[in-house]
Amino acid sequence: MKLTENKSIYFASDFHLGAPNQAQSRLREQKIVEWLNYIKPTCAALYLMGDVFDFWFDYGRVIPAGYTRLLGKLAQFRDEQIPVYFFTGNHDMWMFHYFEDELNIPILKKPIQITVESKTIFLAHGDGLGPNDMGYKRLKKVFANPLCQFLFGWLHPKIGMWLAHRWSNTDTSQYEGRTVDFLGEEEWLVQYARKKLTQHAIDYFIFGHRHTPVIHQLNNKSSYINLGDWINHNSYAKFNGQQMELLFFP
Repeated sequence: MKLTENKSIYFASDFHLGAPNQAQSRLREQKIVEWLNYIKPTCAALYLMGDVFDFWFDYGRVIPAGYTRLLGKLAQFRDEQIPVYFFTGNHDMWMFHYFEDELNIPILKKPIQITVESKTIFLAHGDGLGPNDMGYKRLKKVFANPLCQFLFGWLHPKIGMWLAHRWSNTDTSQYEGRTVDFLGEEEWLVQYARKKLTQHAIDYFIFGHRHTPVIHQLNNKSSYINLGDWINHNSYAKFNGQQMELLFFP
């Protein structure tokens, strides 16, 4: 990918829209739409890196209530030929065809690698990567099982959405201002990135999931970036073809 003058690629994750309640989610959505309006004039491409929704399930003909402002803004991006890419996270992994059919936004369920102006960028939400966390990795296999998805889809949406939000909102600490500490070299995603570097040269690793905005230097050519979240930080990354920045929207 080549970037034209004054254009940049933007990355953001972990909006968790829908949580912990409708009122707080609506305020967060309004802030996100303000940010999208702010970046649109210079946006060459937008990567949403997972957990945009605290829960989402494509019921086919039934779409989860809410999020109208965000969906409308993303539709505007696509109508103006700005590429948008959507990674599923551990909270919104049950996305199937709605975004692709209605918004022309591809759904990405696995890590990808892109090259922009000779810089190699590795992209993933981050859940289930790296060592340990075997319990979640087993649970993710269950959630990704087509039979489990089919059976959940037969639940009435009122029941399915109620169960999902009850499960998703069990940890409310992040909405009370308590953030996740960056563990440095002990971070599983840092360890994952270092292992990938033994196989390929990569300039930037960009992840969400951990809710901790940080740039961590892996060596003199490679960096680990976590995008943080929009619950406590309003953080995002911007790449102009030469420099990767971690920024905060006021």
